[in-house]
Amino acid sequence: MSAPYPEHLKTEVVLRDGSTVSVRPATRSDERLLQDYFIGLSDESRRLRFWATSVDISEAARRTVDVDQVDHITLIATAGDDGQMVGGAQYIREDGSARAEVSLSVTDRYQGQGLGSILLGVLAEAAREHDIQVFTASVLPENHRMIGVFRDSGFMVTLRSKPGAVEVEFPTLITAETVEQFEERDRTSAAAAVRSFLAPQSCAVIGASRDPTSIGGRLFRNVVTQPFTGVVYPVNPAAPHVQGVAAYASVLDIPGPVDVAFIAVPADHVLEAARECGRKHVRGLVVISAGFGEAGPDGIALQDELVQICRSHGMRLIGPNCMGVANTDPDIKLNGTFVTAWPPEGRVAFMSQSGALGLAVMNQAEAMGMGLSTFVSVGNKADVSANDLLCFWDDDPRTDVVLLYLESFGNPRRFGRLARRITRHKPIIAVKSGRSAAGARATSSHTGALVAANDSTADAVFRQHGVIRTDTLEEMFDVATLLANQPVPTGRNVAIVTNAGGLGIQCVDTCEARGLHVPELEPETIETLRGFLRSDAAFANPVDMIASASPQDYRRAIATVAADPGIDALIVIYIPPLEQDAPPIAAAMVDAIRELDRSIPVLTCFMSAHGIPEALRSSDTRVPSYAYPEQAAIALAHAVDYGMRRARPEGRYEAPIGVREDQASALIARALERGDQVWLTSEEVGELLDCYGISRPREETAADPAAAALAAAAIGARVALKALGPVHKTDVDAVALDLAPGDVAAAADAMRARLAEHGADYEGFLVQEMVPDGVEMLVGSVADPVFGPVIAVGAGGVTVELTRDVATRVVPLSDVDAAEMVRELASFPLLDGFRGAAPKDVAALEDVLLRVATLVDRHPEVLEMDCNPVIVQAHGAVVADARVRVRVPAPTPPVLTQAG
Repeated sequence: MSAPYPEHLKTEVVLRDGSTVSVRPATRSDERLLQDYFIGLSDESRRLRFWATSVDISEAARRTVDVDQVDHITLIATAGDDGQMVGGAQYIREDGSARAEVSLSVTDRYQGQGLGSILLGVLAEAAREHDIQVFTASVLPENHRMIGVFRDSGFMVTLRSKPGAVEVEFPTLITAETVEQFEERDRTSAAAAVRSFLAPQSCAVIGASRDPTSIGGRLFRNVVTQPFTGVVYPVNPAAPHVQGVAAYASVLDIPGPVDVAFIAVPADHVLEAARECGRKHVRGLVVISAGFGEAGPDGIALQDELVQICRSHGMRLIGPNCMGVANTDPDIKLNGTFVTAWPPEGRVAFMSQSGALGLAVMNQAEAMGMGLSTFVSVGNKADVSANDLLCFWDDDPRTDVVLLYLESFGNPRRFGRLARRITRHKPIIAVKSGRSAAGARATSSHTGALVAANDSTADAVFRQHGVIRTDTLEEMFDVATLLANQPVPTGRNVAIVTNAGGLGIQCVDTCEARGLHVPELEPETIETLRGFLRSDAAFANPVDMIASASPQDYRRAIATVAADPGIDALIVIYIPPLEQDAPPIAAAMVDAIRELDRSIPVLTCFMSAHGIPEALRSSDTRVPSYAYPEQAAIALAHAVDYGMRRARPEGRYEAPIGVREDQASALIARALERGDQVWLTSEEVGELLDCYGISRPREETAADPAAAALAAAAIGARVALKALGPVHKTDVDAVALDLAPGDVAAAADAMRARLAEHGADYEGFLVQEMVPDGVEMLVGSVADPVFGPVIAVGAGGVTVELTRDVATRVVPLSDVDAAEMVRELASFPLLDGFRGAAPKDVAALEDVLLRVATLVDRHPEVLEMDCNPVIVQAHGAVVADARVRVRVPAPTPPVLTQAG
């Protein structure tokens, strides 16, 4: 038996040192490539691979590529401009069983880089597709490196010693532990790649110009004058010297090694420059040049070719069409950008997908005095993405806060996993452009209409994984300034100290509107304030010290209010009656904050005509200061939300009990025999829900009114009658509720007549046992082309699209996610005992939510799923109606190698 060539197994992978190789399934035409590979192996590697030094290379190559892509698959890894093979792995099924013998080898140069484990992981995924459950291998006892590859792969390996060999056996099942092992390797590899850009020992500027006003001229000048602590080589074939430095006609003429090359030449010269960099063994390219993916079809083709050149040489790429990179580390001082601004050294990292916006950010950071650790402009994001940068910043000791400006997501699932990990110890603040709908998604369900309306999915991704999303860049900087210089808030209670009552009230209003609380102060706190403030001051919250407040008043008030045990954060507002009073007030604030006994965040609003006083900007106790009280309140609200999310339990991602995944897969496969995209029948929907333990009332389908009456009699209780076929049944009057069995035939006759009047097609009737009264909710999913399955829960029934009371997340869904989704709904009080009503079974609704999430996560064929209504009762939750649409999904790359 043979199968078509498995295109989906072709992938690009990153090794531990940050370089890349290409992996693909072999074909019979690769026989010569295998011969060259076997010949190129060292004598020792060949002996360990074939158990002998003398090998019939031609026969070994022929057998290796004699593949059918089912019982025998061979993977080859290639690198270099000529596609040289650097490693390979194969499995061969054992006599039609569920077992296969596996073998692999890697050239000496690429050993120790994780390539063996990668090949093994991709091979295991391919084997599972063809029902191979166990891999076996025989290894020479002295082949310790290969045994280590098997042990470190993440699979559950069993070793048995036999005379002259070690027998290795492990299941091909991809477990959570296996995925974690590969993700850790992926994080390490991505961080190494980014480190090569941000901490190079040498760099070349290709397109360095004598003209200091040109992009290439400014970039070279910035690298040289910052000054970069490594070696810089200008490359310009038309000039022997560039800005006083000897230049080279080509990167190939440079005598020493080059870690990173900055390319600033016209687009039609970039590819040749990239090829030369590949031959020079440059590790990374930063392509400043425009005219690629942003410039239409020709530019896209040019960009694809650039990426392929980089991959064939194992180089990583930032850009093209980017502004460059910068690192303020005094030991590196790399300004690989063409901008004039240079921010002070700090602990905030920033990534921008927009070059022009990156320019504005660098200028703003310099103007605000907000220090950056590193800056990266990714431009068209053809290779290195935000996810790769997050891998680096996760463990970067110089970065405490991460800022992202995103226009698109590469791999949202990977972003979510990384963000969830990082935000446990470092805040990530993001501005995501494109809040309006790009276009209506072609959906036919309530869930699809709700999710397609705006960018709620991006919001869900950020919220779910602890990322702070701000609406504007100004807000981003406001929040970053706070979190980079003050402790993370642990609660929502805010105190306000001011010398202007009106400003205090404005601040209170914004705090309350943003979910913060401005509580009354403790009596002891008020009594202490009365002891030193004037009698006409206000001592509640906000504390209005009136215009005559002195530096000493501010110092004592800050200390007193911050000590109140009911306060989690403090906003201090000052408007100077006389400008000369501002500096001593600022100094008093800094002194008071430095001497606080409690670690709570303190923000200031300094409404001075001369801006923020130097004391608040340059002291060892950096105090965030804002031009207006509303700015301070909004920044604090974002920080509080982050602190509360970080403090919440991490959540469990456990599969619900009673799931029959294989049976559900078989059901979907049978349904797809009817077409590439189909709605499941009512019977199929019921069976699918049953496979995932989702409760449905007793029901029967019927072809005509007489059959409907018989079905009602068989159920033996009051029933609901629904027409099969119309999506929004109430729109065509295709639902009749609470019928006695004897009334069903007449009701079905009348419904059939109404459907004919509407011209609505129908496929028969569904007779369903009436569900006792409860709260009607909606649970559903829609497959987003970028984010994958999006889960929604909201108020259900016929008005769902009118009320738009819905919460969304992406899969996988944790138990904490499910609980939060339900509780953030405006309709949650209806479940929790509104106006004395009996509380409903919220846990049962959460269970339905988790089961639907598991279903759509495990079955990517599900395009839309709509459970509406889900009737939540005092005990239990029942899906009264559901629709499911499935499609044949596009093949996906191996899970263990997905990056981006």
